[in-house]
Parts: sequence; C-alpha cells; structure tokens
Amino acid sequence: MARIGKYFSLVKFSHTVFALPFALAGFLMGVSAREGNSFPWKTLLMVLVCMVSARSAAMAFNRFLDRDIDKLNVRTSMREIPAGVISPRSALLFTICCSLLFMGAAALINSLCFFLSPAALVVILGYSYTKRFTVLCHFVLGLGLSLAPAGAYIAVTGAFAWLPVLFSLLVLFWVGGFDIIYAMQDEAFDKQLRLKSLPALLGKNKALALSRICHFFSAGLLVIAGLYGHFGLYYWTGAACFTGLLIYQQTLVKPGDLRRVNLAFFTTNGLASILFFIFFCLDFFSK
Repeated sequence: MARIGKYFSLVKFSHTVFALPFALAGFLMGVSAREGNSFPWKTLLMVLVCMVSARSAAMAFNRFLDRDIDKLNVRTSMREIPAGVISPRSALLFTICCSLLFMGAAALINSLCFFLSPAALVVILGYSYTKRFTVLCHFVLGLGLSLAPAGAYIAVTGAFAWLPVLFSLLVLFWVGGFDIIYAMQDEAFDKQLRLKSLPALLGKNKALALSRICHFFSAGLLVIAGLYGHFGLYYWTGAACFTGLLIYQQTLVKPGDLRRVNLAFFTTNGLASILFFIFFCLDFFSK
C-alpha cells in the first residue's frame, strides 16, 4: 500500500477532481442526447478509467521528463523522482502502462474513441515538452484537460456536438488561467534556465492580468453554454458559484504576494469544479 501511495503522490491523484466533474457533465449531456432509456453504466466506468489513466500518464511523464529541472528548483526538489522515492525508469513504465490502459478503455467504449485516443495522448503527453519552446504551454495544458467534456460526450453518443465543445473551451481557458497563476512562482527560475512561460516573458503583473482575461472568457463560455443548452435554475446557480470562485481565486494572488497560490490553485479550483457539477446534476435530474 505504501508503494501505491507513492505513485498516487507522483501523479497528484487528488487533483483529478479538477477536470473529472466536467468529463462527467459531458457524459450526462451525451446520455441526454442519445437514444434509449437504459443508463450506460459500462460506458461510465470506461470514461472514469480513461480520465484517471490519461491524467496519471500525463503527470507521471511530466515528472519523468522534468526530473533534472525539478532537482534544480527548490520548490520542486523534493518531488518523488529527484528525491529518489521513485526511479525514472519506474515512472516511465508507469506512464506506458497508464497509456495502454487508456487506449484499452477507449477501445471498449467505441471505435471513434479508440481511433482518437492516440491523438489525445499526443496532446496530454506532449504538454511536458512545451515549456522548452513556447510560452503557450499553459494553454496546451488547458487543451489536454479540455478534451474531457467532448471526449465523454463522444463516448456515449459516438458523435460530436457543439454543447460539449463549449464546455471544452471553458475548461481550456479556466485551466490556462490558473496555470499562469501557478507558474508565477517560478518566474525567476524559468528565466534562469531559459524555460518558457508567460510570467517569465511578461512579468507577474501582466501575466496575472492575462490570467484574469482567461477566466473572464471561461465565465463567458459558461453563460453561452447555459443559454445554448437551455439549462435551468440549478445550472445558473452552479455557474454563479463557479464564477464567484474564479473571482475569489484572482483576489488571493498578487504579483508581490504569492503565499496563497496553493489555496488559489488547489482548493479554490477543486471546489469550483465540484460545486458546479453538483448543480449541473440537480439540473439534469430535475428534468
């Protein structure tokens, strides 16, 4: 069990809560759109397996690829690989196993999900390289997590639709915005190692302003999705909670004071996602 706990820590398993509620929202939208009365429990299980395995593969590969960088950074030097808790070889093997599990679960859903799974892996694993050549790395991370709502919808219906795409765009800007905040901690370090990030390029003040713009777009897309999907009062209550927590998150961090970054990044975002999904479910099951 202790060994399993080390891998849970490696991939920050608890952070799965960020995108999982939006994947489940995409799943429920698919259930509403498809024909048939029976609830697709098997598909739900496979969607959960896909979510957990894909994110675990992405995090493990990120830790594997960044192991030498993490060793030099005081903030990250005690992560599992630089600290010697998990070997690079074990992390890479774990990445491969999770990737295969993801593709296997996708194959059990439908052929479209299986054929799209390699492309999804390219995005979520490829993110780890992006800080070496583009300041848009924050949005590549957002793109990886934004695949969840549309992917879950495809899992149920085997087809694309605009509503889950709007949710995917919402997630892209939401994640990109809070990753910019998180990257502010490493502004000086990134400059020293010539790593690419928006805080390193723009400075903390402008990066924080851009983060706020991203969250403005995210809240706007939440409104557009609500209008397009003809959702009810519960949805709008959840949207208000989500937007309020985005605003609160932005008040927690200032360019000269990053002490509450973890509260903004982990606690606030996790709570925003969960609260929105609770009200989304209430809206879905009240119809």
